[in-house]
Amino acid sequence: MAFRAAVSATARKKLIIAALWTEACLSFPTLDALREGFEVFPVVDAVGGTSVIAHETAITRVTRAGAQPVSIAQLACELQRDWNRTDTVQAFVDELTEAGIFLKLG
Repeated sequence: MAFRAAVSATARKKLIIAALWTEACLSFPTLDALREGFEVFPVVDAVGGTSVIAHETAITRVTRAGAQPVSIAQLACELQRDWNRTDTVQAFVDELTEAGIFLKLG
């Protein structure tokens, strides 16, 4: 209840969600949030299922309900939005390189 109240207090309607198990920890809050009018972006490579088929089925379920699945790299690039935002580019690249999402060349 405290988490839900904190989210509601922000007055924002977009949620980025990751979890432990796709078929429970991600699906239940995603479906609830969609019913409450939130746009939900489950990060599909920041969650895992009890099996590949369980993960894929849960992602399909929440997608059909209206969630908009994203990957970590896609989400990061969307948050960066533009390489002309030079004040954030280096930190962005450093963080993704450290996380193993971007490869350092040279």
